[in-house]
Amino acid sequence: MSKSKNRNKFLTLVVLTLLVYLCVPSVWASVGNGSTTSGDVIQHTAPATPAETQQHGLSPRAVEIARPFGFPITNSMIVSWIVALALIVFAQAATRRMKQIPEGSQNFLEWIVEGLYNFMVGIIGPHLTQRTFWYFATIFIFVLSANWVGLIPGVGSIGWGHQTSHGFAIAQPLLRGANADVNMTLAMALVFFACWIVWAVREVGVGGFFKELFAPKGESTGVLKVLMVVVFFAAGCLEVVSILFRPISLSFRLYGNIFAGENLLEAMSKILPGFGWLVPIPFYFLELIMGLVQALVFMLLTAVFTMLICQHESEGPAIAHA
Repeated sequence: MSKSKNRNKFLTLVVLTLLVYLCVPSVWASVGNGSTTSGDVIQHTAPATPAETQQHGLSPRAVEIARPFGFPITNSMIVSWIVALALIVFAQAATRRMKQIPEGSQNFLEWIVEGLYNFMVGIIGPHLTQRTFWYFATIFIFVLSANWVGLIPGVGSIGWGHQTSHGFAIAQPLLRGANADVNMTLAMALVFFACWIVWAVREVGVGGFFKELFAPKGESTGVLKVLMVVVFFAAGCLEVVSILFRPISLSFRLYGNIFAGENLLEAMSKILPGFGWLVPIPFYFLELIMGLVQALVFMLLTAVFTMLICQHESEGPAIAHA
C-alpha cells in the first residue's frame, strides 16, 4: 500500500512540476514579444526572412505561430506540451493498476525510477534524495524526452515556406525542439533556483544558509581569525554572484548544445542535394547520445548545487563515499 502511495505521490509531483514548466515559458514568451530590443536573447520575433534563413541556418529564436486571447504560442511550446502530455498519459497508464510483480509499462517505469533513485543516492545521499528525488527524476525524464522528440523527422522540417533554387525552404516551422528555445531552458533553471532556495532553508535554516556562504570554516584564534572572517566574507560575496549566474549557465548550456545539434543536422542535410535524408543518419545517433548526456548533465549539476548548500557540517559529501 505504501508503495502505491509513493508512486502516486511521485506522479502528482511530476504533473505539478511539468505544469510549472509549461506556465513559466509562456511568461517569458510574453516578455520577449513585448520587447523591442533586437539583442534580447529571449525575444520571440517574427520569422526570419528567406535570405537570413539560408545564411544563418535555423533561427536562434522560436517562432510565434498563434496568439489566442493575447497568449503567445510558439512552435517550441507546442512540442513541450506534447512531451508533457505524453509523459503524463504514460505515467497514469503505468500506475493505474499497480501489481506486486510489475509487468509491461509498470515494469518499465519502475525500472527507470528505481535506477534514477539509486543513482541519486550515490550522488547526494539518501536523506536529500528522499526530499528532492521528485524534481531530479522529473527534470531528467522531461529533458531527455524533449531532446529525443526534437529529433523526430518533421520537427523543424514541416511548416510554411517558399520555393527556392535549392528546393523548398521552411521559413516558419510548425514544430521546434523544446530545449532549442532558451525560454524553456531558462524556465527550468529558474524553477530549480526557486526549489534550491526552499531546500536550503529547509535543511540548514536561514541562519545556516548565510553561515554556509559567509562564515569562516575551521578553527582559528587572534589575528588569524579576523583575517579568515574577511577572506570568507569576500569569498561568500563571490559565491553569491556565482549562485545568481547559475540559472543563466544552466539554461544556455542546455540550449546551446541542443540548438547546435539541430543546426548540425540541418547543415548535413544540405551537403548533398538529393541525398539530404541519408547524410544526417549517423549524426542522428550522435544526437541521441548527446540528448542523454545533456539530460544527465543538467540533472547532475542541479543535484551537486543542492548537495553543496544542504549538507551539514558533520556530514561529508555523499559523492565522496560513493
